[in-house]
Amino acid sequence: MLEELATEAQALAGKAASRVFLGLAGPPGAGKSALARYLVDEVCAGLGTGAAAYLPMDGFHLSNAQLERLGRRDRKGAPDTFDVRGYVALLRRLHIGGEDAVFAPDFDRTLDEPVAARLAIEPSVRLVVTEGNYLAEDAPLWREVRALLHDLWYVEADDETREERLVERQLAGGRDRAEAVEWVRRSDRANGEIVKSTRENCSRVVRLDEAERLR
Repeated sequence: MLEELATEAQALAGKAASRVFLGLAGPPGAGKSALARYLVDEVCAGLGTGAAAYLPMDGFHLSNAQLERLGRRDRKGAPDTFDVRGYVALLRRLHIGGEDAVFAPDFDRTLDEPVAARLAIEPSVRLVVTEGNYLAEDAPLWREVRALLHDLWYVEADDETREERLVERQLAGGRDRAEAVEWVRRSDRANGEIVKSTRENCSRVVRLDEAERLR
């Protein structure tokens, strides 16, 4: 499965006359970011260094300070806790291209905050692989994201597996086990249920075997 996906991503990058955008949607903990990085590495290995770049939607999380101000800190990761307009604006800028690198935000799980300009999309990039929970969401602004993608895949895993990964993610971020389990129950689980309803808006469903799990 992984080799097939890499071949398809490379074909997208190699055949188009202009820069191509591949989106990966799916619920939290499904493996989107790991798959995105894998595809970028494989495309660069096949087409040359700098042929592909990774762009996470999570870089457009609102800061914790803004979430506190809005009273949404306890639902961080819900659709309304992202700067969707900023994400759309960056995608549009990347479509235009140019001679200079475009800097993009990333998300730091240790800080639990977005970090400005950590990523650079160079002019040589043929394929941008972007991933996030709500790329397939059928709602205002999120539909604008979909319109800017050439293809959109849905990445899924069973709920038990996802939630185990999400608890481990929270533990790595500094929460104790009780806090981690409560966070996943209250926030990640609810966000995942929202995302599941968008599955049919994607062109294909990717479900990797456990033996193919990426880190």
